[in-house]
Formats: sequence, structure tokens, C-alpha cells
Amino acid sequence: QVQLMESGGGLVQAGGSLRLSCAASGSFISIDTMGWYRQAPGKQRGLVASITNSGSANYADSAKGRFTISRDNAKNTVYLQMNSLKPEDTAVYYCNAESTVRPGLNYKYRGQGTQVTVSS
Repeated sequence: QVQLMESGGGLVQAGGSLRLSCAASGSFISIDTMGWYRQAPGKQRGLVASITNSGSANYADSAKGRFTISRDNAKNTVYLQMNSLKPEDTAVYYCNAESTVRPGLNYKYRGQGTQVTVSS
């Protein structure tokens, strides 16, 4: 079982910055791809950014150039640095992690979510 603890959400003015963190803990062999998804009211949840354990990152078009995903493998923690925030970035941000819990057995986990609100 893997637990994901998110932090760093909050209220910020347009143009501001926030840094989200998500730490994985529990019983596992490895934490593989980690990422951030978001869901705004009335919209479907969608990928913001993801990063493999070798550091290969992938971004949604809306995040490119403004957001940076990174991770600390020693701490099993992923970060999302969000700059130049816009009101349309307002959403609940969820951390996701793929974990190898036993050889050949992989599961996906999702955190509880953290609210990001960008005021205009």
C-alpha cells in the first residue's frame, strides 16, 4: 500500500507562483512514474505533468513554459513549480504515482487532492 501526501496548494493572485509537493510512503519496491492531474469544477480530470523515475518529463500544453515538474527519488517526492498562474489554473490538483509493490505487480495511486485557487 502506498500513501501520497500532498501539500502546497492555496490562494494566489494571477501571475503568482505556487509549489506543490507530494511525498509517497508505505510498502513498495519502487515508485515509478509520478505526476499531477487537476480537475476544475464541471470539467474532467486531466494531466498537468508527469515524470518518470529517470527524470523524463511530460507536460500538458497548458502547462508548458509555466510549470516545472521535478522529483527527489531519495525522498519519493514529486514537486510541481507553477509560475505565471492564471485564473483558469484554478482546480483541485491530484498527485498520482505508479508503484511496483512486488516483482511484476504494479498499482496506481492517487492523493486526496489539494486546492489551487488563482484570483484575477
